Amino acid sequence: MAKLYFYYSAMNAGKTTTLLQSAHNYHERGMRTLILTPRLDTRAGEGVVASRIGLQARGTVFTRDDDLERLAREDVAARGPLGCVLVDEAQFLSKAQVWQLTEIVDALSVPVLAYGLRTDFRGELFEGSQYLLAWADNLVEIKTICHTGRKATMVVRVDEHGHAVTDGPQVEIGGNDRYVSVSRGEFKKIMAGEGHIDPMQAPLPLG
Repeated sequence: MAKLYFYYSAMNAGKTTTLLQSAHNYHERGMRTLILTPRLDTRAGEGVVASRIGLQARGTVFTRDDDLERLAREDVAARGPLGCVLVDEAQFLSKAQVWQLTEIVDALSVPVLAYGLRTDFRGELFEGSQYLLAWADNLVEIKTICHTGRKATMVVRVDEHGHAVTDGPQVEIGGNDRYVSVSRGEFKKIMAGEGHIDPMQAPLPLG
């Protein structure tokens, strides 16, 4: 039975690597996949889904105005049955688009694997993550660690000096130079101005 899965984590936990590995597994079994990626994320080029370890694949770009169920139906009509739909940076989905993912699962019987952050740099839920947490059939945490050695569950946006940025738009695309994954305790300290962190201290995935 098809299900909606939400794989969530802090930054740099290997979400995109896991997505690309899942797509590879389907392809090895002769099954087609549809990879959806937000148009606003152009770090590797528009429509390119790329991991930090060098894996990449082409994806279908979407904006917040696009109907993802329609995209999936059009893909099936044009190219044949889908084994799976995979969504990169799923935190950027709208509430309506998360509902559309549930329709891909329930009406088309196609599994959907969505990968994204749970919270933003203020510790607040993204819209897409909020409704994926509410409506997904399966929730899977991809773990990573803070520079303190504890499990990282929060994301801090930092300036060039490693100090926390507490104001600004929720969505601002960036990598290790702008965002660092930390534990909740470290998040509290840094947001209170009680220290700074080296943004190049990238966390490592937990086994």
